Amino acid sequence: MPRPVLLIHGGAGDIPDSRIAGKFKGIKEALRCAWGSLVPASGAKGSALDAVETAVRSMELDENFNAGYGSCLNTDGQVEMEASLMEGRDLRAGCVTLLRDVMHPITVARRLMEKQRHTFIGGEAAQELALSTGSERLPANALVTEGARFTLQQFKEQLSQGKDPFFARTELAAEQKTDPSGETVGAVAMDQDGQIVVGTSTGGITGKWPGRIGDTPILGSGTYADNARGGVSTTGHGETIMRYNLAQRILAAIEHKGMSAQAAADQECREMTRRIGGTGGAIVVGHAGDLGISFTSQRMAWGYIQDDTIFYGIEGQVVHQEPLS
Repeated sequence: MPRPVLLIHGGAGDIPDSRIAGKFKGIKEALRCAWGSLVPASGAKGSALDAVETAVRSMELDENFNAGYGSCLNTDGQVEMEASLMEGRDLRAGCVTLLRDVMHPITVARRLMEKQRHTFIGGEAAQELALSTGSERLPANALVTEGARFTLQQFKEQLSQGKDPFFARTELAAEQKTDPSGETVGAVAMDQDGQIVVGTSTGGITGKWPGRIGDTPILGSGTYADNARGGVSTTGHGETIMRYNLAQRILAAIEHKGMSAQAAADQECREMTRRIGGTGGAIVVGHAGDLGISFTSQRMAWGYIQDDTIFYGIEGQVVHQEPLS
């Protein structure tokens, strides 16, 4: 029987020193919130699906992360969010994009997956699904933070100076300390039945055009789960990740080259950046339950639970740990 595994990330990018503590706090809170869904204290069967949704929902509420509250802004100063959720047994998935003024895009993605009629919807259709299945319509701009406004202002100033905006910010400016928002969030879990589930949620990149869609809701780029190969959630520069099809390439390396989750993630993250130039990262759970954590960005926040211990980190090979309880 497989050992349950929960691995999460809180985004990859130029995360300033001032935001590390907030990232670590949010990562540990999300792991603790979700672990009971994967390994119930009652001894009942756990659910990888519930654990992934719970972990991502926790980070969507936390302004240390660019998902839900605290999302990056488009050029109109608006939040447009997206998310995807996939399970590896039957390859069912739900992908949503261009959501506004609702909390928890990951839950909207789950509702779409469970309806089993369509896999990917966006804009008004996604909004209607959210509101008709229990999501509350928030007041306009309720998800907009001062930090996000500050970073958009910086982006526009750089644009006016003729600087290339292609690799737009996914992290908020270091100078703005009142709102430590960050990047995409994601979770990969395997339960005791070997079921693998992956979820990813984001507010995108600062200064994106209204209507821009990134890698997060695209299967094979931002998210993929297959019990026969593994599960991957990615983070970083969306245009780069979707052009490279990062999640699917990592799983192909596991399947066709016999690589471990770690080796496959390292190889494909490096090759993506070498070939295209943008940076990013990925978390991976292989079909045997082995873990992969890799990134070419300056930093990536990550964490997992093993042997009643939380392991977490944000740069290089430095690993921190503390007891789960």
